[in-house]
Amino acid sequence: MSLHDVVIVGGGHNGLVAACYLAKAGKKVLVLEANQQVGGASTSEYVFAGRAAKLSRYSYLVSLLPDQIISDLKLNFKTISRKVSSYTPYQNQNEDSGLLVNRVWDESNKESFFKLTKSNIESDAWLKFYDQVSKLAKVIAPTLLMPLPTKSELKKRLNDDQIWKIFIEQSLGKTLDESFENDLVKGVVLTDGLIGTFTSAYEMQANICFLYHLIGNGTGEWKVPKGGMGALIDELYKKVISLGVEIKVNSQVKAVNAQPDLVSVEVVDGQKHEAKYLLSNVAPQVLARLQGEVPPASLEGSQIKINILLKKLPRFKSGVAASDAFMGTLHVNESFTQLERAYQQAKAGELPKELPLEMYCHSLSDNSILSDELNQQGYHTLTIFALHTPAKLFDKEPQKIKELAKQKALAALNQYLLDPIEDCLATDTNGQLCIEVKSPLDLENEINLPRGNIFHKDLSMPFKEDDSALKWGVETKHPRVFLCGAGAIRGGGVSGIAGHNAAMAVLELN
Repeated sequence: MSLHDVVIVGGGHNGLVAACYLAKAGKKVLVLEANQQVGGASTSEYVFAGRAAKLSRYSYLVSLLPDQIISDLKLNFKTISRKVSSYTPYQNQNEDSGLLVNRVWDESNKESFFKLTKSNIESDAWLKFYDQVSKLAKVIAPTLLMPLPTKSELKKRLNDDQIWKIFIEQSLGKTLDESFENDLVKGVVLTDGLIGTFTSAYEMQANICFLYHLIGNGTGEWKVPKGGMGALIDELYKKVISLGVEIKVNSQVKAVNAQPDLVSVEVVDGQKHEAKYLLSNVAPQVLARLQGEVPPASLEGSQIKINILLKKLPRFKSGVAASDAFMGTLHVNESFTQLERAYQQAKAGELPKELPLEMYCHSLSDNSILSDELNQQGYHTLTIFALHTPAKLFDKEPQKIKELAKQKALAALNQYLLDPIEDCLATDTNGQLCIEVKSPLDLENEINLPRGNIFHKDLSMPFKEDDSALKWGVETKHPRVFLCGAGAIRGGGVSGIAGHNAAMAVLELN
């Protein structure tokens, strides 16, 4: 039996962030990780046999990770800005074209909108809309590493009733209907309200998801992790070891017993540990089962992740350079109408006929994830993220539906390419195509995300109701047990926010 100040269940990035802050404060910390390595969904791996391409296998972009955490922990972790925000190909009167949006607004953005809509109305609306988003983000972002503000406090800080109304009180769908005219433009905006969230644009979960995707560091910019997502884990691991944190891998927790004066943890191999406090980096559903309680209900995961290694970049029918189209987020089948239709089809138990897709090439911004040989040969990674593919669609025939989804995804991309994407796929040393598909069920089986929900549970607004007794948004019903993972309020994404806040909650008590 070992005794620690804090035991952390789960060695994902949030658990490691929490361990760093606690150890810096002089606490004796133990991290228990079920897998053979720490990192959870934030690992980088060599996925394809004999190919030196280190892919961010699960999570793959960074937006929410506060600069303050990197500074506080002195992490040697860099992120790279992408020149292109997004590219959305479309066909208009049999002509192939695309909406290219550079991250920094310039005249080419305005021209691209004009080519699509034949006026400046939508580009002007875009600028106004994202200016409003920016004002809200700059108010919310500074509060993410502080005790939860109340709803009234946050509204007062914003001091703009119109912005509060359109993003907090009314559905994102209604706001987009009021803000934009073009169906494709509306869809591009809507995607940030749907990534990892199975919902209609007219349900409030879309609003919450949208906020989390656009408030990071007050800018909402999505950046490429230099060296892959595993580079963050490598840095955190080095930091926790240097601070004296004890880590036990291959240590799957069997039971958690929270008592008035301590918390005891039993591992599958029979080891037992006791601590003054426990931080849970596993999903609230998993924690509930470990405590012998009924797991809370939540939305199931609704995304497919497809990892690909290309031997060459394809050419686009529109003439856009592949290096521009794939550098930002490439949207396919994501007009507003297509997204709503896909949601309704999936809700009815059917894989969407037009699978909504987001994709990008990490290696265009950061070729350090490829060997010199692969770089010289023109290889690139390609990440495809498919929306509105809830776990229930895979329950009866998981492999068959995964294969069908893969074929739908490749076919959807091909409609805009001169070179079929299949002709661009690399092969591994066994002659197999370098492509793998991760369904929500795979995420549950491999990294313990209940029903593949990348946010662990339904996302919550980044504030509390005025009468709430919560302080940090990491509390559970037991005063010695705290959430330090995505299931906390203000959890979700690669952010470290929940880890920081859970550590602060413990340090306030002891």
